[in-house]
Amino acid sequence: QVQVVESGGGLVQAGGSLRLSCTVSGLSFDDYDMGWFRQAPGKEREGVSCIIWSGDSTYYADSVKGRFTISRDNAKNTLYLQMNSLKPADTAMYYCAAGSAYNPYDMFPRDYNYWGQGTQVSVSS
Repeated sequence: QVQVVESGGGLVQAGGSLRLSCTVSGLSFDDYDMGWFRQAPGKEREGVSCIIWSGDSTYYADSVKGRFTISRDNAKNTLYLQMNSLKPADTAMYYCAAGSAYNPYDMFPRDYNYWGQGTQVSVSS
């Protein structure tokens, strides 16, 4: 049984930082590309960042480029998202997902097979 568990969300002031983690079990983690999505109330789920199975290539949405950094530790079956210079517009539920899905130009939820339950990130102004 595949389990995807996010952690690290919370409430932070604008300009602050958070580090999200996602631990995966029940599959060969280093066979899968990994991604972070987010969804704010009343909005569609959007891709934030993804990383290829080897960690060699990454993608970032324009809205987070230069502020967020995705990384993975295949020995620990864990994905990370370092979020700096947070803005109120970053407030959302953040989801971790696994799939054979790496795309250097965009991210689509339909390409990911396994999802976590999400962790809430709230940024106050």
